[in-house]
Amino acid sequence: MSRNISLLSGKKDDKNSLFGKIAVSQSETSDNQLASEYNMGISTIHSTKSFYDFLSEDFKSKKAYVCSGSACLCRGTQDAVIDKLSDKFGAENIGEMICLGRCYENSAFNYNGENYSGDDINKLDQIIAGKHTSPAYTMKSFSNTSFLVEDQVFSTYDDFKDLLQVCFAAEKADLIATLKESGLRGRGGAGFPTGMKWEFCQAQEASPKYVLCNADEGDPGAFSDRYLLEEQPLKVLFGMVICAYIIGSKQGFLYIRGEYPESISITNDTLAKLRESGLLGENILGTGFDFDMNVVEGQGAYICGEETAMIASIEGRRPEVDVRPPFPVVEGLYKKPTVVNNVESLAAVAAIFKLGGETYKKIGNGRSLGTKLISLDGYFNNPGLYEVDMGTPMSFIIDEIGGGFNDTIKAIQIGGPLGGVVPVDILRTLTLDFEVFSEGGFLLGHASFVCIPQSFSAVEYAKHLFAFTAHESCGKCFPCRLGATRGKEMLESALEKDQKFSEELINDLLETMEVGSLCALGGGLPLAIKNLLEHCADEFEPLMEK
Repeated sequence: MSRNISLLSGKKDDKNSLFGKIAVSQSETSDNQLASEYNMGISTIHSTKSFYDFLSEDFKSKKAYVCSGSACLCRGTQDAVIDKLSDKFGAENIGEMICLGRCYENSAFNYNGENYSGDDINKLDQIIAGKHTSPAYTMKSFSNTSFLVEDQVFSTYDDFKDLLQVCFAAEKADLIATLKESGLRGRGGAGFPTGMKWEFCQAQEASPKYVLCNADEGDPGAFSDRYLLEEQPLKVLFGMVICAYIIGSKQGFLYIRGEYPESISITNDTLAKLRESGLLGENILGTGFDFDMNVVEGQGAYICGEETAMIASIEGRRPEVDVRPPFPVVEGLYKKPTVVNNVESLAAVAAIFKLGGETYKKIGNGRSLGTKLISLDGYFNNPGLYEVDMGTPMSFIIDEIGGGFNDTIKAIQIGGPLGGVVPVDILRTLTLDFEVFSEGGFLLGHASFVCIPQSFSAVEYAKHLFAFTAHESCGKCFPCRLGATRGKEMLESALEKDQKFSEELINDLLETMEVGSLCALGGGLPLAIKNLLEHCADEFEPLMEK
């Protein structure tokens, strides 16, 4: 059935997202019209709409939304934010959003379609009157050769055009060779070689083909995507255009989190200017190459950061994870060959083609190459986003770049809610490296740092992770959907009702989730829980059966 829906959606209109139309439909009549137009049952449209947080009537009735992401939770700022918003709008009018990408200063909330943080909560009257906007943030590079944060690659539309002309003059095989030589690997966590992915898709004979930017990887604690889309959008979009040129695609989509309203508006503005400049659309630079792309606005579903769920969402299906293989490069959007890359991977491509693959390859440790964006939360004395060389010692990142901590920190979760929870003393012995983290039993992922202070209960944090997974699960596989819920209930009962839990039972639960889940949401959660059970055993033992 899902295959039929994919084919119907693409057959009707493969240049505009059916999901985008579903998201803006406001009545049963328009739902019926969409179903009829796409030859689908009305139940398909209803099933899709019912999945997303932002499309529920209860959510839409709220006047303000408080960030409930891990960084703000651990920082302890959100109760005060809730109180002040409740005093202004009424407690019944306050909702939640999970991570607004303001982890560097916390106290984050959303009002009237815009995000705020830090001291903004004390300026509600000015915000409501339209007289205050949240200040922009600046990022820094600690790399010898900055590819992402600074503008040395290009910063203008003329720069974009010039580099595009250089690439168009080269053989596609040479472009892929340069990308492979650079050693660029996916920056979303899996670390798959980008050049190989593009080469695999190029080799597919089926057409049409598609390019997707996964900007819905909403790991609480990570805000690198926000920076790139808001401050360096040309780099991201260049990566998509040149990928399309290499693989032979005419259409692309950027799936951007609805929690990042500024990213959406800035990206749309940039796309419009590229079209005006003749750098998107038909016959780009007189080459006969046609390519355009559109933004798809996410509606509050973390699972859409998983590539197959994102594809399902764009097609208008309920965003459930698909079994792989086939992988998207063979059968992706509308069951056609598709390249899916995350924001940071695409942004690195421009520098590689301008400065050469060898330049990029020289940075790193021979395995994990190039630079990486890292997100440091509000517990660092120097919070913010930094570009650093792969292979940088974590001790240097903590003490020199981050300036140490402003509180006593017992552990840091790196790589989002599915990443490992690393005690600080162990973390100092590691380097910023995919393999080193994996060999240590952890996950680098987006390289987001969420600090857990000594005063914050490790058991409460484990319950928070179970609750997050239970809420965000697509529901397709039992181990994730039921396992996360049972885990949350187990720890909740221990904390609130003094009902001790069995160590054997929780370990069996984690093994079931790890082995049986379809994707990394259910399969990755056990890593963090196991780390907490091991490294914070003294906090769990009083709640366990003897």
